[in-house]
Amino acid sequence: MRRLNHDGEPAPVAVQLAGAEPHMLVEAARFNVERGAQIIDINMGCPAKKVCNVACGSALLKDESLVERILAAVVAAVDVPVTLKFRTGWDPGHRNAVGIARRARDAGIAMLTLHGRTRACGFRGEAEYETIRAVKTAVDIPVVANGDIDTPEKARDVLAFTGADAVMIGRAAQGRPWIFREIDHFLRTGAKLASPTIDELRPLLATHLDEHHRFYGEFVGVRTARKHIIWYTARLAGGATFCEHMNRIESCAEQVRAVDEFLLEHGAQDGRLHYAAAMLH
Repeated sequence: MRRLNHDGEPAPVAVQLAGAEPHMLVEAARFNVERGAQIIDINMGCPAKKVCNVACGSALLKDESLVERILAAVVAAVDVPVTLKFRTGWDPGHRNAVGIARRARDAGIAMLTLHGRTRACGFRGEAEYETIRAVKTAVDIPVVANGDIDTPEKARDVLAFTGADAVMIGRAAQGRPWIFREIDHFLRTGAKLASPTIDELRPLLATHLDEHHRFYGEFVGVRTARKHIIWYTARLAGGATFCEHMNRIESCAEQVRAVDEFLLEHGAQDGRLHYAAAMLH
């Protein structure tokens, strides 16, 4: 039920669905649109075993006719745009992203987001932008490039190489939400923004934790916030030791206090973010 709560989310509200039965996905799409979803996104990209073992996510890429039936059914069932997130294929020997893209276009899908790996690749190796470029060439609907885009320069290069209409940022935004403004500024001006200061990060993280704790409550909130704190702080100098301490904290108030004290100590020298040498690449 928490996932159905869209209070405070900026428009357009997009809800991603995973499933393998067309009629169940139709019901789920209608259910979510009735509760405020403005975009329905179909997940055919998740490589997780718990998803693929029940023939969902990227496992669907093995059955192109089922993919087409699912997409056509959902598109016909709702009056909001339906989009598709998928991978380049099931494994390197069965890359069928271009065929899936054409079926999706014919089914009425409004936009494609393509992660440049097969399901078998997981998140290993480098993203294959050649396939994204081939998909963009093959269809006349918007295509979003996804995979390994972690710097403004990488976003520029991927857009130029693939011809994609946009890029999607995934793992690189964990603990670094300012990556979006960095990429936007660089694409518009060609200039790089400076990293945030500690004074910028402190209220940002405090607000994030406050909203997270209020949404999930004390018991669940303090535990689920840990991964976010780790994403924010682990790469900072002294972050690994701090995260070990933070994982033993059991109260929301103490968690917020510990994070703020760490950031104050970290920024005492010149107020800038300093990353541990071993984490830089």
